[in-house]
Amino acid sequence: MSETYSLPTNFEADIPNIPGKSLIAVEVDYAPGAASVPHTHAKSAFIYAYVVSGVIESKMNDGETRIYREGESWSEPPGAVHSISQNASKTKPAKLLAVFVLDTNDKVLTTPIK
Repeated sequence: MSETYSLPTNFEADIPNIPGKSLIAVEVDYAPGAASVPHTHAKSAFIYAYVVSGVIESKMNDGETRIYREGESWSEPPGAVHSISQNASKTKPAKLLAVFVLDTNDKVLTTPIK
């Protein structure tokens, strides 16, 4: 079984008009040149990602590698494999906000791929 890791959330709430669903917001800070390990998210999670600052390089599933700049965003479907998620700059930090809509009982947001 894969290890899991957690990121500190900066917002979490049940969605009152969609029983069994929750919204969780997570801020992800990348130091210059830093990267996340390849990973998946909770199986029920639909994710909206927004670049707060800097430049993020991202690749999901068999898609192409994309560069997202401050103010740009993307979404991740449930079950996506996030093979690349990193700061595209070697000299400046980057930050993204990831907003998860998922089953309330899905407590593990991120699982590394070994």
